[in-house]
Amino acid sequence: MTLPVLAADYDRSAISVGIAHIGVGNFHRSHQAMYLDRLLRQGRALDWGICGIGLLPADARMRDALRSQDFRYTLVEQSAEGSSSATEIGSIVDYLFAPEQLDAVLKLLATPSTRIVSLTITEGGYNISDSTGEFDAQNPEIIADIAPGARPATVFGIIVAGLRLRRERGIEPFTVMSCDNIEGNGDVTRGSIVAFARLLDPDLAEWIERTVRFPNSMVDRITPVTTPEDRNMVAERFGVRDAWPVICEDFVQWALEDDFSQGRPPWEAVGVQMVEDVRPYELMKLRLLNASHQAMAYFGLLAGYRLVHEAAVDPLIVEFLRRYMDEEATPTLAPVPGVDLDRYKETLLERFANAAVGDTLARLATDGSDRIPKWLVPVIRERRDAGLPAPLSAAVVASWARYIERHVAGDDLPFRDRQEPAAVAALERQRADRAGFLRNADWFGRLAQDAEFVRDFSATYDAAEQGRELLAGALAR
Repeated sequence: MTLPVLAADYDRSAISVGIAHIGVGNFHRSHQAMYLDRLLRQGRALDWGICGIGLLPADARMRDALRSQDFRYTLVEQSAEGSSSATEIGSIVDYLFAPEQLDAVLKLLATPSTRIVSLTITEGGYNISDSTGEFDAQNPEIIADIAPGARPATVFGIIVAGLRLRRERGIEPFTVMSCDNIEGNGDVTRGSIVAFARLLDPDLAEWIERTVRFPNSMVDRITPVTTPEDRNMVAERFGVRDAWPVICEDFVQWALEDDFSQGRPPWEAVGVQMVEDVRPYELMKLRLLNASHQAMAYFGLLAGYRLVHEAAVDPLIVEFLRRYMDEEATPTLAPVPGVDLDRYKETLLERFANAAVGDTLARLATDGSDRIPKWLVPVIRERRDAGLPAPLSAAVVASWARYIERHVAGDDLPFRDRQEPAAVAALERQRADRAGFLRNADWFGRLAQDAEFVRDFSATYDAAEQGRELLAGALAR
């Protein structure tokens, strides 16, 4: 007997595009698109439909999957107790693949009814230095995009081209809304977009800086990569043949700065927290959830685990996460309106242990060079600036280095990092210098000159233990 699917039974032909979303992946489809679907079911936000935009060659697969089923897809929410529910999401109504449809993308961005351009382009997609916050103008893709007569290919080039067209035509600018896990993601987005525009046209950059809104946001929902097994599960359990379903936990949260120049959907009607100041929420999530994911990823993989929920019930890993959150992360946080931090941390441990989600440590370990500097290093810096120790955070950094070491040695560990050459180079330095791994200033700033932090890092990195013994040693120091 198949379980029911909540159909998208609203009139999708009545929906018009109001949001262009760049980077349609599983998270966007379990989060922002889901929230809009909730509004559409209430007969609201019919002029805020989503048109997805893909920029990367790999995005062609998403385009083809969504087009094959009229841009609808199945969202399966899995509870820790084992129950699951499926919803047909219909809020995405079109999809443009920029490498083949650039003119159509720019036309969409220049259309007055497109009032929000939202982004999920990953933590490493903003082309900035983690230590200085400066935009990398020497990136070959950026150089190509600012060349005379170039057709834009980067997210910055395409957004700026769309804003230029609106300015030339006297159309109010759209709001740019980042939904990536970066501290001050709206501020970071503003900095990158304005810096790119300045390379092209300083007057245009000044207009963007003065008129375009970039709200900050905190987004949260654990959403793994879709597997063939997931597709089979959706077919067998719900009777739906879906080319690219989304499986996620049943928890979801979105805190969003209410700063939009041309209106927005009434998201507060479906549970979005519209706030004046996102910072307390985002620091809570980044430093507790995301940084804990990094600790669990590398220690878990080194201990032989492959699935998140397996690592999340190991008593040593649970103890490490509790101590990191209580002793090092929480003291760096301000009070969060309406949130009991102790209960929030307990909820995180329960969410990590949700076996029904089927999340992998490999997903959490991806692009550590983007994630650790953004999620964990700010905790380290804040504590060290206050003269406080950070041995548990140092142990997480050391576990990342040991994980890279195992990869370089040829061990069968999943490894994917867009800065892999820099990670390997950091490991090479470590072999001759006990602070060598820390001398990547883009990742760690001046931590290589912090004798106490180097000592704490070395205590774990230099240990002879392997697997769970390495974690036990880190906890004992």
